[in-house]
Amino acid sequence: MKTEDKKAAIAAYKERKAVIGIYAVRCPASGKIWIGQSTSLDTIQNRLWFTLRLGNHPCRELQLAWNNRTSDDFMFEELERMDDEDLAYVRQARLKERVAHWRSSLGGLAI
Repeated sequence: MKTEDKKAAIAAYKERKAVIGIYAVRCPASGKIWIGQSTSLDTIQNRLWFTLRLGNHPCRELQLAWNNRTSDDFMFEELERMDDEDLAYVRQARLKERVAHWRSSLGGLAI
């Protein structure tokens, strides 16, 4: 890859629009669902799977379920995308409200 191409790729990456939203991790075999929020919805699954494979995910119940099953037993699902809000506190309040809605409606656990 040429230096100009690398610079263009890096610039495009830095300028990309963040995808904000709510997601679920489902384990159909156990019937459990974990629901979380992210300001980088497009990359969160990779991050989750990585920490789970390493065995150091902060959600103990999800980590225990992962340890007792195979990665094929889990599914990642994007539940809702949200518009990017300029004000961080408004964005966080909206995310908190929507994640509570999804946890309540699906009976999901917090990640």
